[in-house]
Amino acid sequence: MTHRSIGDKLFDTCNYILLSGLMIVTLYPFLYVLFASLSTPSELVKHTGILWKPAGFYLEGYKLVLKNPMIAVGYKNTLFYVTAGTVLNVFFTALFAFVLSRRDLYWKKYMMMMIVFTMFFSGGLIPEYMLIKNLGLLDTRWSLIVPGLIATWNLIIMRTSFQSIPYELEEAAKMDGASDWTVFAKVILPLSVPLLAVMVLFYGVAHWNAWASALIYLRDRDLFPLQLVLREILIQNSTTETTNLSTASDPFLGEVVKYATIIVATVPILIVYPLIQRHFTKGVMIGALKG
Repeated sequence: MTHRSIGDKLFDTCNYILLSGLMIVTLYPFLYVLFASLSTPSELVKHTGILWKPAGFYLEGYKLVLKNPMIAVGYKNTLFYVTAGTVLNVFFTALFAFVLSRRDLYWKKYMMMMIVFTMFFSGGLIPEYMLIKNLGLLDTRWSLIVPGLIATWNLIIMRTSFQSIPYELEEAAKMDGASDWTVFAKVILPLSVPLLAVMVLFYGVAHWNAWASALIYLRDRDLFPLQLVLREILIQNSTTETTNLSTASDPFLGEVVKYATIIVATVPILIVYPLIQRHFTKGVMIGALKG
């Protein structure tokens, strides 16, 4: 045991207090929504100030949300967008990053300049909308996947990570007759599993939370993602239309339904995150360092 000075102990104490405060500030909004979703509507409306526990106990909000047919439709569509979109995102980002990491690629520097340029400048919403319309993607599921197929920042991270893999491994594989596809699939990707897990998290969360693109490109309600359904519920003055049930029994039931909807939309991603969280720091650091 090394001797720790009073200054070290004071520094650690301040750190614990500061980090505990940050944890409370970060966690409390979610706890407030959870407690509010379980509260009795009339008691919730009367309550002022900090909510430390449910004001009463009431599950009718969750029953109404789960009976809403659009919630099931939104979940089904979002699961498709998250699954198909994330798989395509990671595959094409990794493929493009592999190409850009090749030592013998011509005009690599200028290609990277053009790619980085897109991080600061874009054509704007109207040209993008016209492009989606002319491609025939308007009001289709692919309008939420194809335009954001490769994220520039994720591409740069993966390219840097692939460049840090020893080139001798690739040379050894090619001496055994491996093609570029074989090197990509059996050398590069297996060595980049933590980074791929981080990319899955980045793209998956982005698809799960996406609603702006759906609002612009989709008109068919059967294609709406969960977040767009959630948005409709939150902006409604009355939840009668969105739940297809009468709320006359309690005029304040709509407030509880809004909070319950947020919890229903948030819990799945909270369950998935811890499963790949252990890869998060390692994967980001791999892509942040150049060997």
